Amino acid sequence: MSPDTVCRTIHQHSVGRISPEDMEKLQEIAEDYRRVKNYVYARYGGIASLPKLYPGYTIQNEMTRSGQKDVLGIPSVYFYLAIFDALGDIKSQWTRTKSKVLDLVGRHEGFSPEEKHYLRFLLKVSNAFEAVVCGQEIQLWGDLKRTYDTLSTGLDTARLHRYLRRSVRKYHVKQHADQSSGFAASERAYRYGDHGIYISVKEKRRRIFVPLTDSNQYRCQIYIKLNPELACLDIHVPIRVAVKSHEDYSSQRGVAMGIYTMLTTDEGNRYGEELGKYQTEYADWVRCQTSIYSRNREDNPGRKKYAAKKKRLTEQMHSYINHELNRFLQTEKPKSVYMAKLPPPQAGGVNKKINHSVAMWQRGYIRSRLKLKCREQSVELKEVWGKDISIQCSSCGALGTRQKGWFTCDSCGYTAEEKTNTARNALKRGLGLI
Repeated sequence: MSPDTVCRTIHQHSVGRISPEDMEKLQEIAEDYRRVKNYVYARYGGIASLPKLYPGYTIQNEMTRSGQKDVLGIPSVYFYLAIFDALGDIKSQWTRTKSKVLDLVGRHEGFSPEEKHYLRFLLKVSNAFEAVVCGQEIQLWGDLKRTYDTLSTGLDTARLHRYLRRSVRKYHVKQHADQSSGFAASERAYRYGDHGIYISVKEKRRRIFVPLTDSNQYRCQIYIKLNPELACLDIHVPIRVAVKSHEDYSSQRGVAMGIYTMLTTDEGNRYGEELGKYQTEYADWVRCQTSIYSRNREDNPGRKKYAAKKKRLTEQMHSYINHELNRFLQTEKPKSVYMAKLPPPQAGGVNKKINHSVAMWQRGYIRSRLKLKCREQSVELKEVWGKDISIQCSSCGALGTRQKGWFTCDSCGYTAEEKTNTARNALKRGLGLI
């Protein structure tokens, strides 16, 4: 993708109710799509298939020879997309496995620094990692070979390899798709026209027409998400959006993220002050519904209403977050934004209500949306070192205390709102002033 563009996903919605016959045909494609993905998960999601994942054409050829496409009768335009969709999920799962093992290595008290360095090297070099987990000899060339020889000198590599294989077997899991909620479609599988979209089905030379709420037409791979209960569908379309450049965006801003106030700047400006209300309403409702569901698990007929309201509450909260992020960029006009790198979620405390609120905190969503919006507006977003950032004085640099939302420095007497002080520290750390 060009550095002057960013990828965004837009949504198209169907109009009216799709007939039961047409919805059944679309569900049939979604079910076959799920079966193909599960077949790939089961056959290629394990350790033995790791060398086949890149670039993936070996698996594509094996799937073609397997005859699964003929058995299911699924069109090629859906069959091969399902394969590569599943391969993408498997690769992501391997990335998560490596991250987990890397974290375990760093916290392992029985390893020396040299042993940890060696294991990190294996986890980062794909060829070496594949060889170890598959029980094969490590073959490297050039600079990688010289680095490997240096790191492995004097170490019990056999013991380290056994640890790595044992950890991978423990934490790597094969995926499985339980629901057939939709499917991807290439350009050959659909055609826009007549204020709607024509979608190919399993019948040859047959397409289903679905009217849409807009007349926009796209030529790219799309994802069709089905909603049989409401007899409708949503289309997810990835598009490239040109990056905007603003000459008046020249300020440097430090920001602090919070549960109740989304963003606080180094100048004390606040954005998303109503986020706490949305968070609390959402967390309290989920906590209440979980309790009710647990008490009536045997007699509960389903969770359709629960899922629908949860989706509605989440969408309301996300809409508010996006609106406030847009307002932040338009008001502050920053050239660069600095924020603390957040630590991983911690174990829950004694207050269950607070635990639910923290667990429902949309910090990951806020961070990803801020990152995307900054990129769209040519704003540089930098994460700074976060250790002690909330208890360090932004005036003198000494450590102070926090109480009831306010920060006080015992050294110089400086007092400020807690999040404002944190945002100022983020700005100073980003500019290298402290």
